[in-house]
Order: sequence, then structure tokens, then C-alpha cells
Amino acid sequence: MALNCAPPLLNLKLWNKNQQANFCVAKRSNAVSGRNALLRGSHSRSILANHNGFRMHFVRPTAKRNLTKVGASSDEAQSLNSEQEDFAWSSVLLPFLFPALGGLLFGYDIGATSGAAISLQSPELSGTNWFNLSAIQLGLVVSGSLYGALFGSLIVYPLADFLGRNRELIIASLLYLSGGLLTAYAPGLGVLLIGRCLYGLGIGMAMHGAPLYIAETCPSQIRGTLISLKELFIVLGILLGYFVGSFEINAVGGWRYMFGFSAPIALVMGLGMWSLPQSPRWLLLRAVQGKASLQEYKEKAVLALNKLRGRSTDDKASEKQIEETIVSLKTAYSGQDSEGSFLEVFQGPSLKAFIIGGGLVLFQQITGQPSVLYYAGPILQTAGFAAAADATKLSVVVGVFKLLMTGVAVLKVDDLGRRPLLIGGVGGLALSLLLLSAYYKFLGGYPLLAVAALLLYVGCYQISFGPISWLMVSEIFPSRTRGKGTSLAVLTNFGSNAIVTFAFSPLKELLGAENLFLLFGAIAILSLAFVIVYVPETKGLSLEEIESKLSE
Repeated sequence: MALNCAPPLLNLKLWNKNQQANFCVAKRSNAVSGRNALLRGSHSRSILANHNGFRMHFVRPTAKRNLTKVGASSDEAQSLNSEQEDFAWSSVLLPFLFPALGGLLFGYDIGATSGAAISLQSPELSGTNWFNLSAIQLGLVVSGSLYGALFGSLIVYPLADFLGRNRELIIASLLYLSGGLLTAYAPGLGVLLIGRCLYGLGIGMAMHGAPLYIAETCPSQIRGTLISLKELFIVLGILLGYFVGSFEINAVGGWRYMFGFSAPIALVMGLGMWSLPQSPRWLLLRAVQGKASLQEYKEKAVLALNKLRGRSTDDKASEKQIEETIVSLKTAYSGQDSEGSFLEVFQGPSLKAFIIGGGLVLFQQITGQPSVLYYAGPILQTAGFAAAADATKLSVVVGVFKLLMTGVAVLKVDDLGRRPLLIGGVGGLALSLLLLSAYYKFLGGYPLLAVAALLLYVGCYQISFGPISWLMVSEIFPSRTRGKGTSLAVLTNFGSNAIVTFAFSPLKELLGAENLFLLFGAIAILSLAFVIVYVPETKGLSLEEIESKLSE
């Protein structure tokens, strides 16, 4: 459910008849826990104002939230009970913000690296005597963080459930910090490459831990909004990297400032995560696995949930939720090995989840997202846009548009749902790619058509594959394999990114632009079919309810 309320910075007092201390309160609906529970309930939405402030009463017309069984027809779909939680926006913001900084630092690396590579190779501005880099050396500098991210996603596969989401993000912030400082003060190429790989390790761990922590700690009715907002932070990071790069591009040793600017942000991320509690779901999972005392970790989970929701210690709502989650976990794992096997992610419901999550992040990359933007400059120049002559200005223009379209996804994902955004967005991707192919084949006299197709591509990507893929990955895996499954999805994402990056140049030479876009268009049509057939709707459902339905 999307919450239409004022941001807490406005210092407006939002209240309902049961609670006056919260910035924004979503009323609780009746719910029945259990693996086969049916969703019933009706809510309406209204906003009433009086002289004391705003009264927010969420009521929505009767509606069923469906999670379609993988491969099932619509009449086989059932509904699940989805309980709407009371929470304070003031308590929700920080558990989102500090993990999201991990995404911002990932985006910052993308934006800053292009300018840093130019600065590093300049005889006048590099400030070094080793500026004359070979193509291979420059390639290692630029892609060093990608290699580190690939390795990082491998490391977290066996370690994710041992570390927990909070500690994983703290380690990621330390890797970001050390990588940023090492590259900023690198005395030679070898140290610079080590710093780039350390930073990449931080990317791999942050892109694994951040969506998991946000998904496991936020209220289900705003889970889609917050995880999509993390994608917006990545775009913000790209823009920040562009701006820092353009500001420092003419400074001697400017590349050091570009890389080093990430360090203070990483420090804030680390200190922020240190102040946040562990995920209550992770605490309970470890207890059910027999790795800790159930009573002790249950008490820790209650305290953590109280802090995450802004509740007082004598509030019984958190204790009730924890009890229901324990029952759900015990029911899910009854008669099974509590910890599961190393390869369990390739079995049963976990395999279904990996097909969905892994498939989405794979198609996210192989529909040509990095490659299409390569042609943005020539297309805009042909259409007569002067800004296209300046790569930095062009990057900022495209980045701002990406930011605006990601904002659309953030605002609508918990209202429209995941499937409508994916189906509409991926359909738009396919159309834009076919139009670009037609432009290079026989519509070269219509450059404005190419500009429209380019903007359609960017916009559709940012409302579909961009944010929704990571959202689905964070919520689709069962509790016992969520860490491992998400690790494999991150590995799939970065691995396919590397393949597309390396294959782009030879494919461009072999096929030409018109056939390359046609190939990407065919893949986009295939990905649209995949979304329609396999991807379920998870809007408004708790993680336990998603797991329950996927297990049927």
C-alpha cells in the first residue's frame, strides 16, 4: 500500500485515534497467519484535517492481493492474508537510508570512473609519471570494481547467513572506505588496482545485503517503494559521480579526488549501520536453525522490531508478530534439516525463486542496457542537440531523465504492483529497440524518431528492470535460502554485465548497429514472455506469505 503522507521533515503531526506520536500511521487490518491463509479485508483511504494537524486513516476498497503460482493460470491463483502494520515514518527512514548508501556508492563508482580514467591518462593533469597506460591496464582500472563485485558476490554465498545483513553491510562500508582511500592515495598502478578491487568487493556485498536488510525490516505495505527507492539512490550516485568528475576534471590529480570522494560517504554508511539492529527475521532464522538460544534471540528480535517500528518496549504488537514468524519458520522447516544443504537453492521452492529472480537480473543486462547508451551521443548529435557534443553534459542529461523515471516507479510500485510495471516497461523496451533498429536500417532520415526511441528505452528500463528486478530478488527467496539465493542472483547480474560489456565491441563490428538493436529487441520480447509466464505479483504480501505460496 502506498502511503500518501507528508515527509517527517515538515514536522507535521500525523495521528489517528489510537496513536498520536507517529509521523504517519497505517491502520492494521485483521489477518490470519499461516501458510494457507486467505486474504480478506477491506480498507479505505481518506485524509481528514483539523486544527490539530492531519488525521490519516487508510481505508482501501475491497481488493484481493494475489500471488500467482509459477506456471499457473489466473484461476489457480489464491489470495493470502496481508497484515498492515502500524509504524512511524521517522523510525523507517534510517533503516532504509544507511543500506541505500551502499547503492549510492555503487552508482557513484559508475559515474566517477569515466572522468577519472580521462584524468589519469592526461600527461598534464594526472600528477603521475605512470600516466601512459596501455589499453589492458586502463581496462583493468575501469573494470577492477566489476571483478571485485563478482568475487564479492561469490564470497557472500557461504557467509551471508553467518554474518547477518547488518554485519555484512558494515563490512561492505569498510571495503568501500578502504578501497576509496587506497585509490585516492595510490602511489602506483598496482596499489590503484588493489584499491579498485577492494571497492568492488564492497559493491558485491552491499548489493547483496542492502535489498535484503530493507526487505526484511520494512513494513510489507511499503517494501516495494523503499527497495525501488534504493535503485533511485544508485541513479543519484551516478549523477553525483558525473558532477564530481566534471568539477575535478581540470584539476591536477583530479582522479584522486574523484575516487576519494566516496570515503566520507562510506564512513557515514558504516556508522549508520552500526547504530541499527540486526534483521529480526535473520535472528529468528538463526534460532530456528539451532545456532542460538530461541528464547534469547526471540527477545532480541522483539527489541529490534520495536526499534525498527518506533514502538515502545511495552507494545505487544512486536511480540505478536515475532511469535507468528516463529510459527511460520517452524512450520516451513518441520521434518527438514534446519540449516539446509549447500545446494538447496537449486531445489524445490528455492529453485522456482532463483528462476524468477535470476531470470530478471539476467534479462536486465542482456537486453542491452549498457550498450544502448553507447549510441546516445551519435543519435542526439544527428538530431541537432548541441549538448551531445559534450559527453559529460550528455551523461548528466540522461542521468536526470533516468532519475525522474525511477521516481515514477518508486511512486507506483506499491500501488500498481510489480507485474504491471514489468510488463508495460519491458514491452516498451522491445518497441524502442525495434524502432532503433529500423532507424539504422531504413529510417535514417527521421532522427527525432531515434531520440524518442532512445528516451523510451531509458524510461521503460527505469520503471521495470531497473528497480523491480532487485525488488523481486529481495523478496522472492524463502528464508532459509534467501542469503544464498540473493548471492547467486547478484553473481548472475554482475557476470552477465561483464559478458555484455566484453561482447559489445565484437558484436558491434560483426552485426552493425541495426542488427545489434534487432538482436536486443528479440531478447526483450523473450524477456516479456518470461515475465508474463513466470513472474508472480507480490504487492502487499509479507515475506512469509510469499514463501508460503511459492511452496505450493
